Amino acid sequence: MSVTVSAVSAALQGLVDPITQRTWASAKAFHNIQVQDGDVSVDWVLGYPAQSLWAQGVQAITEVIQAQPGVRSVQVKPQLQVQAHAAQRGVALLEGVKNIIAVASGKGGVGKSTTAANLALALAAEGARVGLLDADIYGPSQPTMMGVSGQPESHDGKFMEPMQAHGVQLMSIGFLVAPDQAMIWRGPMATQALDQLLRQTRWDNLDYLVVDMPPGTGDIQLSLSQRVPITGAVIVTTPQDIALLDARKGVAMFEKVSVPILGIVENMAVHVCSNCGHTEHIFGADGGKNLAQQGGYSYLGALPLAMHIREQADSGRPTVVADPQGTTAALYRAIAHQVAAKVALQGKDYSSKFPTITISKNT
Repeated sequence: MSVTVSAVSAALQGLVDPITQRTWASAKAFHNIQVQDGDVSVDWVLGYPAQSLWAQGVQAITEVIQAQPGVRSVQVKPQLQVQAHAAQRGVALLEGVKNIIAVASGKGGVGKSTTAANLALALAAEGARVGLLDADIYGPSQPTMMGVSGQPESHDGKFMEPMQAHGVQLMSIGFLVAPDQAMIWRGPMATQALDQLLRQTRWDNLDYLVVDMPPGTGDIQLSLSQRVPITGAVIVTTPQDIALLDARKGVAMFEKVSVPILGIVENMAVHVCSNCGHTEHIFGADGGKNLAQQGGYSYLGALPLAMHIREQADSGRPTVVADPQGTTAALYRAIAHQVAAKVALQGKDYSSKFPTITISKNT
Protein backbone atom coordinates (compact mmCIF):
# COMPACT_ATOMS: atom_id res chain seq x y z
CA MET A 1 0.00 0.00 0.00
CA SER A 2 1.45 3.38 -1.02
CA VAL A 3 1.02 6.54 1.02
CA THR A 4 -0.52 9.63 -0.62
CA VAL A 5 -0.10 13.37 -0.17
CA SER A 6 -3.67 13.65 1.11
CA ALA A 7 -3.03 10.92 3.71
CA VAL A 8 0.08 12.73 4.95
CA SER A 9 -1.79 16.04 5.06
CA ALA A 10 -4.64 14.47 7.02
CA ALA A 11 -2.23 12.89 9.50
CA LEU A 12 -0.68 16.29 10.23
CA GLN A 13 -3.99 17.99 11.02
CA GLY A 14 -3.99 17.15 14.72
CA LEU A 15 -0.47 18.29 15.67
CA VAL A 16 -0.63 21.16 18.18
CA ASP A 17 1.94 23.94 18.52
CA PRO A 18 3.08 23.79 22.19
CA ILE A 19 3.53 27.58 22.28
CA THR A 20 0.34 28.83 20.64
CA GLN A 21 -1.81 25.81 21.58
CA ARG A 22 -3.23 25.86 18.05
CA THR A 23 -2.70 23.26 15.38
CA TRP A 24 0.15 23.84 12.97
CA ALA A 25 -2.21 22.99 10.15
CA SER A 26 -4.53 25.89 11.06
CA ALA A 27 -1.51 28.19 10.89
CA LYS A 28 -0.71 26.82 7.41
CA ALA A 29 2.67 25.62 8.66
CA PHE A 30 2.97 22.65 6.28
CA HIS A 31 4.04 23.32 2.71
CA ASN A 32 5.31 21.41 -0.30
CA ILE A 33 4.32 17.93 0.84
CA GLN A 34 5.88 15.45 -1.58
CA VAL A 35 5.57 11.66 -1.74
CA GLN A 36 7.58 9.39 -4.01
CA ASP A 37 7.81 5.63 -3.58
CA GLY A 38 7.14 5.89 0.14
CA ASP A 39 9.64 8.70 0.67
CA VAL A 40 7.91 11.72 2.23
CA SER A 41 9.22 15.27 2.50
CA VAL A 42 7.48 18.31 3.97
CA ASP A 43 8.43 21.93 4.64
CA TRP A 44 7.53 22.97 8.16
CA VAL A 45 7.26 26.77 8.24
CA LEU A 46 6.98 28.63 11.55
CA GLY A 47 5.96 32.28 11.80
CA TYR A 48 8.02 32.93 14.92
CA PRO A 49 11.62 32.08 15.92
CA ALA A 50 11.99 28.88 17.95
CA GLN A 51 15.08 27.05 16.73
CA SER A 52 15.65 25.47 20.13
CA LEU A 53 12.30 23.70 19.70
CA TRP A 54 12.84 22.55 16.13
CA ALA A 55 14.26 19.15 17.03
CA GLN A 56 11.22 18.39 19.21
CA GLY A 57 8.83 19.52 16.46
CA VAL A 58 10.62 17.60 13.72
CA GLN A 59 10.44 14.45 15.83
CA ALA A 60 6.70 14.84 16.45
CA ILE A 61 5.97 15.46 12.76
CA THR A 62 8.18 12.56 11.68
CA GLU A 63 6.51 10.12 14.07
CA VAL A 64 3.02 11.04 12.86
CA ILE A 65 3.99 10.57 9.22
CA GLN A 66 5.91 7.34 9.84
CA ALA A 67 2.80 5.87 11.45
CA GLN A 68 1.06 5.97 8.06
CA PRO A 69 1.05 2.73 6.04
CA GLY A 70 3.50 2.67 3.15
CA VAL A 71 5.92 5.29 4.47
CA ARG A 72 9.57 4.35 3.98
CA SER A 73 11.39 7.56 4.99
CA VAL A 74 10.49 11.05 6.22
CA GLN A 75 12.30 14.35 5.72
CA VAL A 76 11.04 17.41 7.58
CA LYS A 77 12.57 20.77 6.64
CA PRO A 78 12.00 23.43 9.33
CA GLN A 79 11.97 27.05 8.17
CA LEU A 80 11.40 30.46 9.74
CA GLN A 81 9.26 33.03 7.93
CA VAL A 82 8.39 36.04 10.07
CA GLN A 83 5.69 38.21 8.49
CA ALA A 84 5.08 41.92 8.94
CA HIS A 85 2.01 42.52 11.09
CA ALA A 86 -0.37 45.42 11.20
CA ALA A 87 0.21 48.20 13.72
CA GLN A 88 -2.04 51.09 14.77
CA ARG A 89 -4.52 52.24 12.15
CA GLY A 90 -3.06 54.91 9.90
CA VAL A 91 0.57 54.40 10.97
CA ALA A 92 2.79 53.09 8.17
CA LEU A 93 5.38 50.40 8.86
CA LEU A 94 9.01 51.42 9.26
CA GLU A 95 11.31 50.66 6.34
CA GLY A 96 13.53 47.68 7.06
CA VAL A 97 11.46 46.58 10.07
CA LYS A 98 8.66 44.01 10.01
CA ASN A 99 7.50 44.23 13.64
CA ILE A 100 8.15 46.63 16.53
CA ILE A 101 7.84 45.34 20.09
CA ALA A 102 7.75 47.98 22.83
CA VAL A 103 9.05 46.93 26.25
CA ALA A 104 7.59 49.33 28.78
CA SER A 105 6.93 49.93 32.45
CA GLY A 106 5.01 52.54 34.33
CA LYS A 107 8.00 53.35 36.53
CA GLY A 108 11.75 52.98 36.63
CA GLY A 109 13.75 50.47 38.60
CA VAL A 110 11.80 47.35 37.66
CA GLY A 111 14.41 45.86 35.31
CA LYS A 112 12.77 46.90 32.06
CA SER A 113 16.03 47.59 30.19
CA THR A 114 17.56 44.29 31.30
CA THR A 115 14.43 42.49 30.17
CA ALA A 116 14.43 44.30 26.81
CA ALA A 117 18.08 43.43 26.17
CA ASN A 118 17.61 39.76 27.01
CA LEU A 119 14.37 39.56 25.02
CA ALA A 120 16.15 40.92 21.95
CA LEU A 121 19.06 38.52 22.42
CA ALA A 122 16.71 35.57 22.95
CA LEU A 123 14.81 36.34 19.74
CA ALA A 124 18.12 36.53 17.87
CA ALA A 125 19.36 33.28 19.45
CA GLU A 126 16.17 31.58 18.23
CA GLY A 127 16.92 32.57 14.62
CA ALA A 128 15.34 35.99 14.03
CA ARG A 129 16.91 39.18 12.69
CA VAL A 130 16.61 41.58 15.62
CA GLY A 131 17.29 45.21 16.44
CA LEU A 132 17.25 46.99 19.79
CA LEU A 133 16.44 50.69 20.12
CA ASP A 134 17.29 52.41 23.39
CA ALA A 135 14.45 54.94 23.61
CA ASP A 136 15.51 56.40 26.95
CA ILE A 137 16.93 59.76 25.87
CA TYR A 138 17.66 60.95 29.39
CA GLY A 139 19.19 57.75 30.76
CA PRO A 140 20.43 55.45 27.98
CA SER A 141 21.69 52.15 29.36
CA GLN A 142 21.80 49.74 26.42
CA PRO A 143 25.34 50.66 25.25
CA THR A 144 26.63 49.53 28.65
CA MET A 145 24.37 46.49 28.88
CA MET A 146 25.25 45.33 25.37
CA GLY A 147 28.95 46.11 25.78
CA VAL A 148 29.24 48.52 22.83
CA SER A 149 30.97 51.90 22.58
CA GLY A 150 31.92 54.29 19.80
CA GLN A 151 29.84 56.23 17.29
CA PRO A 152 27.70 54.92 14.45
CA GLU A 153 28.87 55.49 10.88
CA SER A 154 26.93 57.18 8.10
CA HIS A 155 27.77 56.32 4.51
CA ASP A 156 25.50 58.92 2.91
CA GLY A 157 25.28 61.65 5.54
CA LYS A 158 21.56 60.95 6.01
CA PHE A 159 21.20 57.57 7.67
CA MET A 160 23.22 56.04 10.50
CA GLU A 161 24.35 52.45 10.38
CA PRO A 162 23.25 50.58 13.53
CA MET A 163 25.90 49.35 15.91
CA GLN A 164 26.30 45.58 16.26
CA ALA A 165 26.22 43.67 19.55
CA HIS A 166 25.96 39.89 20.02
CA GLY A 167 24.18 39.52 16.67
CA VAL A 168 21.71 42.34 17.37
CA GLN A 169 21.50 45.71 15.59
CA LEU A 170 21.62 48.48 18.20
CA MET A 171 20.98 52.22 18.35
CA SER A 172 20.99 54.61 21.32
CA ILE A 173 21.48 58.31 22.03
CA GLY A 174 24.31 57.04 24.22
CA PHE A 175 26.41 56.52 21.08
CA LEU A 176 26.03 60.18 20.09
CA VAL A 177 26.80 62.01 23.33
CA ALA A 178 29.57 61.80 25.93
CA PRO A 179 28.85 59.32 28.75
CA ASP A 180 28.83 62.08 31.39
CA GLN A 181 26.75 64.56 29.35
CA ALA A 182 23.29 65.26 30.75
CA MET A 183 20.48 65.56 28.19
CA ILE A 184 18.76 68.71 29.46
CA TRP A 185 16.01 68.73 26.85
CA ARG A 186 12.34 69.50 27.09
CA GLY A 187 9.80 66.96 25.91
CA PRO A 188 9.48 68.06 22.26
CA MET A 189 13.25 68.06 21.74
CA ALA A 190 13.62 64.62 23.29
CA THR A 191 10.74 63.31 21.21
CA GLN A 192 12.29 64.66 18.02
CA ALA A 193 15.66 63.13 18.91
CA LEU A 194 14.03 59.75 19.48
CA ASP A 195 12.13 60.00 16.20
CA GLN A 196 15.42 60.65 14.40
CA LEU A 197 17.10 57.68 16.09
CA LEU A 198 14.25 55.47 14.96
CA ARG A 199 13.78 56.72 11.40
CA GLN A 200 17.31 57.76 10.47
CA THR A 201 18.88 54.44 11.38
CA ARG A 202 19.32 52.10 8.43
CA TRP A 203 17.76 49.03 10.01
CA ASP A 204 18.72 46.00 7.95
CA ASN A 205 15.77 43.70 7.24
CA LEU A 206 14.66 43.19 10.84
CA ASP A 207 12.05 40.65 11.85
CA TYR A 208 11.70 42.45 15.18
CA LEU A 209 12.81 45.80 16.56
CA VAL A 210 12.67 45.73 20.35
CA VAL A 211 12.21 49.24 21.77
CA ASP A 212 13.40 49.79 25.31
CA MET A 213 10.87 52.46 26.27
CA PRO A 214 11.65 55.16 28.84
CA PRO A 215 9.83 54.71 32.15
CA GLY A 216 6.53 56.47 32.72
CA THR A 217 3.68 57.67 30.50
CA GLY A 218 4.79 61.18 29.53
CA ASP A 219 5.23 63.05 26.26
CA ILE A 220 7.91 60.78 24.83
CA GLN A 221 6.03 57.59 25.56
CA LEU A 222 2.75 58.94 24.24
CA SER A 223 4.31 60.35 21.07
CA LEU A 224 6.15 57.10 20.42
CA SER A 225 3.02 55.00 20.87
CA GLN A 226 0.99 57.29 18.58
CA ARG A 227 3.48 57.85 15.75
CA VAL A 228 5.50 54.65 15.66
CA PRO A 229 4.01 51.45 14.16
CA ILE A 230 4.10 49.30 17.29
CA THR A 231 3.00 45.71 16.74
CA GLY A 232 2.55 45.07 20.45
CA ALA A 233 3.77 45.98 23.92
CA VAL A 234 5.31 43.95 26.73
CA ILE A 235 4.76 45.38 30.21
CA VAL A 236 7.44 44.74 32.83
CA THR A 237 6.61 45.06 36.52
CA THR A 238 7.69 43.78 39.89
CA PRO A 239 5.15 42.14 42.24
CA GLN A 240 5.22 45.23 44.46
CA ASP A 241 1.91 47.10 44.79
CA ILE A 242 3.46 50.47 43.91
CA ALA A 243 4.97 49.08 40.73
CA LEU A 244 1.67 47.45 39.79
CA LEU A 245 -0.17 50.77 40.09
CA ASP A 246 2.19 52.32 37.55
CA ALA A 247 2.15 49.24 35.33
CA ARG A 248 -1.62 49.63 35.02
CA LYS A 249 -1.06 53.19 33.77
CA GLY A 250 1.32 51.89 31.13
CA VAL A 251 -1.23 49.32 30.02
CA ALA A 252 -3.94 51.99 29.83
CA MET A 253 -1.74 54.25 27.68
CA PHE A 254 -1.14 51.56 25.07
CA GLU A 255 -4.78 50.54 25.02
CA LYS A 256 -5.87 54.13 24.37
CA VAL A 257 -3.72 54.26 21.24
CA SER A 258 -4.80 50.76 20.10
CA VAL A 259 -1.48 49.01 20.71
CA PRO A 260 -2.07 45.35 21.68
CA ILE A 261 -0.68 44.18 25.01
CA LEU A 262 1.38 41.07 24.29
CA GLY A 263 1.67 40.21 27.96
CA ILE A 264 3.02 40.92 31.43
CA VAL A 265 6.52 40.02 32.63
CA GLU A 266 6.91 39.78 36.41
CA ASN A 267 10.51 40.72 37.18
CA MET A 268 12.30 40.24 40.52
CA ALA A 269 9.53 37.81 41.45
CA VAL A 270 11.57 35.76 43.90
CA HIS A 271 15.02 35.94 45.45
CA VAL A 272 17.07 32.78 45.87
CA CYS A 273 19.93 33.07 48.35
CA SER A 274 23.21 32.23 46.60
CA ASN A 275 24.59 30.74 49.84
CA CYS A 276 21.80 28.58 51.25
CA GLY A 277 19.19 28.44 48.48
CA HIS A 278 16.45 29.97 50.63
CA THR A 279 13.71 31.62 48.53
CA GLU A 280 12.00 34.82 49.54
CA HIS A 281 9.45 37.08 47.82
CA ILE A 282 11.07 40.38 48.69
CA PHE A 283 8.67 42.51 46.61
CA GLY A 284 5.58 40.39 47.22
CA ALA A 285 4.19 37.37 45.43
CA ASP A 286 2.17 36.97 42.21
CA GLY A 287 1.47 40.66 41.72
CA GLY A 288 2.22 40.51 38.01
CA LYS A 289 0.25 37.29 37.59
CA ASN A 290 -2.75 38.86 39.30
CA LEU A 291 -2.49 41.97 37.11
CA ALA A 292 -2.52 39.77 34.01
CA GLN A 293 -5.52 37.77 35.22
CA GLN A 294 -7.51 40.86 36.19
CA GLY A 295 -6.95 42.53 32.83
CA GLY A 296 -7.24 39.42 30.70
CA TYR A 297 -3.63 39.68 29.51
CA SER A 298 -1.12 36.91 28.97
CA TYR A 299 1.23 36.21 31.85
CA LEU A 300 4.55 35.75 30.08
CA GLY A 301 6.45 34.51 33.10
CA ALA A 302 8.39 35.39 36.24
CA LEU A 303 12.08 36.26 36.46
CA PRO A 304 14.16 35.99 39.62
CA LEU A 305 15.91 38.71 41.59
CA ALA A 306 19.42 37.38 41.12
CA MET A 307 22.87 38.90 41.41
CA HIS A 308 24.16 37.19 38.29
CA ILE A 309 21.57 38.94 36.09
CA ARG A 310 22.81 42.34 37.30
CA GLU A 311 26.47 41.37 37.05
CA GLN A 312 26.10 40.03 33.52
CA ALA A 313 24.21 43.11 32.31
CA ASP A 314 26.79 45.44 33.90
CA SER A 315 29.59 43.54 32.16
CA GLY A 316 28.08 44.04 28.70
CA ARG A 317 27.09 40.39 28.31
CA PRO A 318 23.44 39.93 29.34
CA THR A 319 22.31 36.57 30.66
CA VAL A 320 21.18 35.07 27.34
CA VAL A 321 24.72 35.60 26.00
CA ALA A 322 26.71 35.07 29.19
CA ASP A 323 25.02 31.82 30.21
CA PRO A 324 22.93 30.62 27.25
CA GLN A 325 22.33 27.15 28.71
CA GLY A 326 21.43 28.41 32.17
CA THR A 327 18.05 28.35 33.88
CA THR A 328 17.53 32.12 33.68
CA ALA A 329 18.38 32.24 29.96
CA ALA A 330 15.78 29.52 29.43
CA LEU A 331 13.21 31.76 31.11
CA TYR A 332 14.06 34.62 28.76
CA ARG A 333 13.82 32.30 25.74
CA ALA A 334 10.42 31.05 26.91
CA ILE A 335 9.22 34.65 27.17
CA ALA A 336 10.62 35.36 23.70
CA HIS A 337 8.74 32.35 22.28
CA GLN A 338 5.45 33.58 23.70
CA VAL A 339 5.95 37.18 22.61
CA ALA A 340 6.90 36.24 19.04
CA ALA A 341 4.11 33.67 18.80
CA LYS A 342 1.54 36.26 19.87
CA VAL A 343 2.86 38.64 17.24
CA ALA A 344 2.55 35.86 14.64
CA LEU A 345 -1.13 35.38 15.53
CA GLN A 346 -1.99 39.03 14.87
CA GLY A 347 -3.31 40.42 11.61
CA LYS A 348 -0.73 40.65 8.86
CA ASP A 349 0.17 43.87 7.06
CA TYR A 350 -0.73 43.67 3.37
CA SER A 351 0.11 47.24 2.37
CA SER A 352 3.19 46.13 0.45
CA LYS A 353 0.99 43.92 -1.74
CA PHE A 354 -1.28 46.73 -2.90
CA PRO A 355 -0.54 48.14 -6.36
CA THR A 356 0.86 51.64 -6.70
CA ILE A 357 -1.39 53.89 -8.77
CA THR A 358 0.18 56.76 -10.70
CA ILE A 359 -1.66 59.44 -12.66
CA SER A 360 -0.08 61.05 -15.67
CA LYS A 361 -1.32 63.50 -18.26
CA ASN A 362 -1.85 62.34 -21.82
CA THR A 363 0.06 64.44 -24.25
